[in-house]
Amino acid sequence: MVFNSYVFVLVFLPLVVTVCLFINSRGAYTASKAFLLMASLFFYACDNPLSLIILISSILVNYCIAGFLLRKDYAQGIRRCFLALGIILNIGALVWFKYLGFFTGMINSLFNAGLTVKNILLPLGISYFTFSQISYLVDKYREPETGYTLLDYSLYVTFFPKITVGPIALAGDLIPQFNDLSRKKPNPGNLAGGLVIFAAGLAKKVLLADNLAPYVTWGYSNTGNLGPINALMVMLAFTMQIYFDFSGYCDMAKGICLMINIDLPDNFLSPYTAVSVADFWKKWHITLTGFFTRYVYIPLGGNRKGKVRTYINMFIIFFLSGLWHGASYNYIIWGLIHGIGITLSKLLKDKMSRLPKILRQAGTFIFVNISWVFFRAPTLSEAATFFRQFINFKKIPVNIELVAAATPDEMQLLQWLILNLGNKAPYISGCIIIISFLLICTFISMYCKNSVKRLETLKLSGLTVLTTVILLVMSVLSLSGVTEFIYENF
Repeated sequence: MVFNSYVFVLVFLPLVVTVCLFINSRGAYTASKAFLLMASLFFYACDNPLSLIILISSILVNYCIAGFLLRKDYAQGIRRCFLALGIILNIGALVWFKYLGFFTGMINSLFNAGLTVKNILLPLGISYFTFSQISYLVDKYREPETGYTLLDYSLYVTFFPKITVGPIALAGDLIPQFNDLSRKKPNPGNLAGGLVIFAAGLAKKVLLADNLAPYVTWGYSNTGNLGPINALMVMLAFTMQIYFDFSGYCDMAKGICLMINIDLPDNFLSPYTAVSVADFWKKWHITLTGFFTRYVYIPLGGNRKGKVRTYINMFIIFFLSGLWHGASYNYIIWGLIHGIGITLSKLLKDKMSRLPKILRQAGTFIFVNISWVFFRAPTLSEAATFFRQFINFKKIPVNIELVAAATPDEMQLLQWLILNLGNKAPYISGCIIIISFLLICTFISMYCKNSVKRLETLKLSGLTVLTTVILLVMSVLSLSGVTEFIYENF
């Protein structure tokens, strides 16, 4: 089951929110948590029941390690060994299910080993629930007196708004909210605010990201036939697609949680307005950055051991960030490019700060666009071919196949109506439509309020209600072609 489906929007979500609030209103708080856990397990099992077995097994193993092996009455050395065991088991499972084929292929290419790997099930959201559980083990080691019931811990790991695409919430932030009695009463303001944010996130995904997808799919399927204009459009299209796709999911997750009086951590703060690469990572996938900072960067020494060690630590973080996104050289290169970018932004911070803000924003935006090519291209060679198109002046005009593939379905009627104006009219109007759509998406990503700002200034006026209703209706009418979220693959 996915957020952008009829069954979720029209059945699952209203039912879960209504039943949860009703049970809480009766004072049956434990029953409410149990219901949320059952709903989360059902949500997860809809993808693949076998994945649910892996998830439950992982929860039980980690809970036993945290509850019985990391107790404060054990010696520090013993507890450290058990922590290492827990981390190794989690990373081992992640490597087995997600990276075994990649590492096997790497060994085969280096040593001509001829190893083969059978198809292995990739559990949905394994990177997210693995990191959630590692963070819990480390926090339990650091503060052994902290402990939660199996019900609370299971709900924390499986909580359906976040399990597949995040954000990466920490147990210490989320579980206390499950038990906060002040959050049990229905809150009309939270219900309304949650619905507004959910509608905005759904519109980001269905009306923007999904209509950008054809640009990207066509472009990366025809990298050798783009030319500079088409390549620029495709590159910008993916930059916008991945932002609206991922931030749209996070907005929906935040809105769902708000309806039941739970606060999820913010994951985006208008990242394309960043003035440096370092600033970009303070605004993009904030919880992943926070996880690596807290559990990897600081334990490695952070910035406390000199500049050289600091930069090495940052490269390690971005190498791991790239690898976390997927088993591919492209993701690793993408991570290392950002490692270089953030190093340069720190080294040149004083000089860059003298430049006008708009120039720093433009430079960062261009850097991010270029790096996304490595992220999206199927292979490194395809990425190289894509970049060569910027000097392929034999293919200057906007490709007619791109126009046909990328014109939104909602515009097909317009295209048909103007067909009588001349043979070239559909092509010209198609160019205008897709270029305008890209510019509108870019404007929205940079200048419209993000979910955090929207909630801070939210007023339930007639205009807000009307806008929310229109976005919901338009989004629901566009749900017939259900698409997965990009970050579900990670």
